[in-house]
Amino acid sequence: MADNVIKTKSFNFALRIVKLFQFLNQEKKEFILSKQLLRSGTSIGALVRESEQAESKKDFIHKLAIAQKEANETDYWLELLFQSNYLNETQFKSIKLDIVEINKILASIIITTKQKMTAI
Repeated sequence: MADNVIKTKSFNFALRIVKLFQFLNQEKKEFILSKQLLRSGTSIGALVRESEQAESKKDFIHKLAIAQKEANETDYWLELLFQSNYLNETQFKSIKLDIVEINKILASIIITTKQKMTAI
């Protein structure tokens, strides 16, 4: 697991979310939406890490499915922050690309794992 793409990307994304949370709090004085974003955006990586210690393939899929739900929720908060003018278009597009990519990777891992389970 030296080069685990989803583990690396979700951790780096969590760092971006923490920095965005700090920016929104300090510069924009926004405290409610940013707190929701912080919670959902950092939990993706935590769930990916949790999945490494899954007790079974079903447990692994379940943990990643929850991570995917958190990624979808994070996408929602980002869109809301953008539409309410807390994020400008450049800021939004930059981080939006990251969450879309994470969502695609999670979906791919879940689908592949399910296929491998049914092939056995």
